[in-house]
Amino acid sequence: MLQTRISRRHVLKGSGALVVSFAIAPSLANAQAKPPMAKTVAVDQVDGFIAIDAKGAVTLYSGKVDLGTGVRTALAQIAAEELSVPFERVDVVQGDTALTPDQGITWGSLTIQAGGMQVRQACATARAALIEMAAKRLGAPKDALAIKDGRIAAKGGKAVSYGQLIGGKRFDLKVDAKAPVKSPASYTIVGKSVPRTDIPAKVIGTFTYMQDFRLPGMLQARVVRPPAMKAELVSFDDADAKKIPGYVATVRKGNFLAAVARGEWAAIRAAGAIKAKWSDWAGLPDAAKLWDHVRATKAVKDEVFQKVGDTDAAMKTGAKTLSAVYDFAIHTHGSIGPSCAVAEFKAGKLTVWTASQATHLLRKQLAKMLDLTPEDVRCIYIEGSGCYGRNGHEDAAADAALIAKELGKPVRVQWSRADEHGWDPKGPPTLLEHKAALDDKGNVAAWESLVYIPDRPKGFEVTLVAAELSGLPKDSAFPGNIHQSLAIPYSFPNVKATARWLSETPFKPSWIRTPGRMQNTYANECFIDELAAAAGVDPLEFRRRNLKDPRGLELLERLTKLAEWKPKSAAAPAAGDVAKGRGVSYIKYELVRTYVGVVADVTVDRKSGKIKVERFFVAHDCGQIINPDGLKNQIEGNVVQTVSRTLMEELKFSRSAVTSLDWESYPILTFPDVPDVVIDLIDRPNERPWGAGEPAAAVVPSAIANAVFDAVGVRLRSVPFTPEKVLAALKKG
Repeated sequence: MLQTRISRRHVLKGSGALVVSFAIAPSLANAQAKPPMAKTVAVDQVDGFIAIDAKGAVTLYSGKVDLGTGVRTALAQIAAEELSVPFERVDVVQGDTALTPDQGITWGSLTIQAGGMQVRQACATARAALIEMAAKRLGAPKDALAIKDGRIAAKGGKAVSYGQLIGGKRFDLKVDAKAPVKSPASYTIVGKSVPRTDIPAKVIGTFTYMQDFRLPGMLQARVVRPPAMKAELVSFDDADAKKIPGYVATVRKGNFLAAVARGEWAAIRAAGAIKAKWSDWAGLPDAAKLWDHVRATKAVKDEVFQKVGDTDAAMKTGAKTLSAVYDFAIHTHGSIGPSCAVAEFKAGKLTVWTASQATHLLRKQLAKMLDLTPEDVRCIYIEGSGCYGRNGHEDAAADAALIAKELGKPVRVQWSRADEHGWDPKGPPTLLEHKAALDDKGNVAAWESLVYIPDRPKGFEVTLVAAELSGLPKDSAFPGNIHQSLAIPYSFPNVKATARWLSETPFKPSWIRTPGRMQNTYANECFIDELAAAAGVDPLEFRRRNLKDPRGLELLERLTKLAEWKPKSAAAPAAGDVAKGRGVSYIKYELVRTYVGVVADVTVDRKSGKIKVERFFVAHDCGQIINPDGLKNQIEGNVVQTVSRTLMEELKFSRSAVTSLDWESYPILTFPDVPDVVIDLIDRPNERPWGAGEPAAAVVPSAIANAVFDAVGVRLRSVPFTPEKVLAALKKG
């Protein structure tokens, strides 16, 4: 089993680090960060990515991290393949700012597409250098050498291992963008369903999540949250907290207040015992009038992201004009394992153990918040029990860092469920207005869309809650690239897709699974279905007619066969209390990568209003596939989570704060309602791999909405599709 375990000798050589081993006891008392010797983390250096020891074992240093998606295994496959070493001989160190290159945030389905290709090119450069070394050592021409299992052999039988050539030494080479990579025809590791290395320990309960990590002498802290989002702390009294055994201190910094104790339960009790007086605040919009608020929010500007022809003129001459308004609720991340972090401040230097998917960015934010240099901050990634998008892990890290610096002792901060739902950043409310014209033959003459979304600051940071509450230096919030996938893949003669950038949004925004691409695709693909119905054309055939992309057409053909799709007639929905329907949806993600087509099979109970998604058929083309089983994991996870978001999830709030602070008030999908997922993977070994983490999620809401229309003849244009909304739509007819 692959483990992130590196020897002390490896650390002292400067090419490794003492990191968390996933196979040892949860206490991890010996897993403290020791300052590593000098090691480059430059993204243009081979040594930034790989090191080879005297025994030929390879350590891969990845700035991209595994959030539970299996990419750690896939990255190891890429390195093992390109270096021609056994997969079992590749170890992976992730997201350690002292050891791993800054490859950017782990987001946007770019780990394999971008980060993996950086790894491939670094390994190709290393392999070319090793062949050069071997040619000199063996006295043989380079083209007469063969590589297998980390050994380079000449025709006469003489051979030399990687360990003998480079073991313990640095390559001191820049990554060569032109270094030849291996031909896919020779692959033995990439393209295979190599078992994920993290699963065995997770199954038997020995895997160390961030929530399990411990340091000797570590204190526990709980943050006392304001009752209103922007309330001011007037005063506090911790006299009762001091009576609790194990209580250590109360830390206050501006509006930031935390109880610290020697044990976790003592910290929880102490936080509850502190009597804090807060000012009133009621600055949130009326939830019942949210969409009026969105429309009324000051617009910074309108920006056109797709412009073809003249939609104004075409709208005037169309035989039939249609319009629809769609909205997508505010979502919280709802990570099942609440966020956690451990921080230690010693000798002027801060070390943070975190499940952040942006450790290099977090390092800069923490340095700014605490008036440190980035060089004096080290962030070490440990996988979180529940982490995707920019949830609360960075904020828990900031909590722990602030308290550790104040007290000079290692501190662990574990968020509660109420912390997670109440204080993580949110997916912003999204409102979309669509309009189209059909000519007298049922062809689309014009298409217009307008999305209302919060404006984009220049950076990629999301404001740290601790910085905001304490009044320490902070960054502005970043809502994600939520305009993307607003542009459509269909070849209409006149198209205009516009984003209306708004000056504010009710809650601190950040990227949440498939940010914007889900909301925009939902509206686009629902409206395409409405146009198909108005034209009297089967919805899948309607998409085919308006696509010119051969790869997209091939995908839809594969989807037709996979789902055994039968063309739809114009017949009225069948009678009965429970109706069945099928809906289709399609995307070329951001119009530049990853094709996905889906068919959803649903049932709708006319009496209760409940929608049950029985089955999803997914045709998927992301180019070269690294690990087919891992890819299927991603697709299945996307479908399941997005069914939950589509049918159930919606943030509730008062004028002061979030009120859906538990699973009862913010329900998610349970096992009985998980759909079957049937997948057809289109592998293109000679193509560049594209991202697969998010694209399948983008088409789920629209496929469900379109299936509901097929079942009962009503359009659902407001996510989530709760029973109440279904019954209201049925009543309205």
